Amino acid sequence: MKAVVDRLRADHILTVDEYQSLLCADQETERYLFQSAREVAKDVFGNRILIRGLLEISNCCRNDCLYCGIRKSNAHLCRYSLTKEEILDCCWRGYQLGFRTFVLQGGEPTDDRDQWVGDVVSALRYDFPGCAITLSLGEKSATTYAYWKQCGANRYLLRHETHNERHYRQLHPQEMSLRHRLQCLRSLKDLGYQTGTGMMVGSPYQTLPELVEDIQYIQHLRPEMIGIGPFIPAHHTPFADWHAGSVELTARLYAIFRLMFPHALIPSTTAMASLSPEGRKIGILAGANVIMPNLSPITVRDVYSLYDRKENTGIEAAEGLPLLERELATIGYEIDYGRGDYGFQCINRDIDK
Repeated sequence: MKAVVDRLRADHILTVDEYQSLLCADQETERYLFQSAREVAKDVFGNRILIRGLLEISNCCRNDCLYCGIRKSNAHLCRYSLTKEEILDCCWRGYQLGFRTFVLQGGEPTDDRDQWVGDVVSALRYDFPGCAITLSLGEKSATTYAYWKQCGANRYLLRHETHNERHYRQLHPQEMSLRHRLQCLRSLKDLGYQTGTGMMVGSPYQTLPELVEDIQYIQHLRPEMIGIGPFIPAHHTPFADWHAGSVELTARLYAIFRLMFPHALIPSTTAMASLSPEGRKIGILAGANVIMPNLSPITVRDVYSLYDRKENTGIEAAEGLPLLERELATIGYEIDYGRGDYGFQCINRDIDK
């Protein structure tokens, strides 16, 4: 199995059977996989962990995904939408703390909100000309994506969640379409966005072959960012009683993708920290190189409840940067306050080849 890890590190691709073997490998192989991924990440990024300021701008969503705590049919949730002024205030506070990338995440807005999003992005671009602006607002038309890019957005996160049609249908309402989700990702790439995708690990009914199918899809898409987290159930959803995903399996996927894409930006996600006190560090030691502290107003963090037990204070919060610095130092890492564009530049060169 060490030879398989070495081949992935050298060639950046494996067979279906080899991917499955790595996901099921013994602990000795896991240690070697994590060590190899860590070495590759340090070769590219050194011991620096990039930070992004996360703003959860609204928990209103027009979709009804079966696993999501902010699904539109959840009548138990107190809904909110930040104003443009609140978003700008949060970003100014984040800028003073050192953030140079802002991530605006929210439920998928209705089409009549697209202009408002564009206005917010334009205002951020005017106030923070040197910062990166990332959006994560779901499926939109290519026209809307192009408009938001013209307003000043640089990056877009849209997790595909699953590439398997059968599995997709088990997680989403009938009116949603896997084909449309994948077309949105293609549009984002074609428009020149620095694009991120990814999936939940251990989501309901997920099988190992489906996880490998996700790996192969990401291999084909070649995203600049790869966002993966363990599934965590949410109250008042059809999967409220489903068991959570695995921190360890998620970390193996971090390591696999680091060896596949040495220059990609791979967050150690909040879901990792929500499931385990050591989850964030486990992710970094498996090759992840991004953390996204929460910049949202404290008053709304608890109601942006994609899943239960979500961490949003302490090290997971923007005001907890000193705590984060100390935690990273215990494993030999430090915060990088930059945009991290050097990774994107290398990815683009690789694709051009």
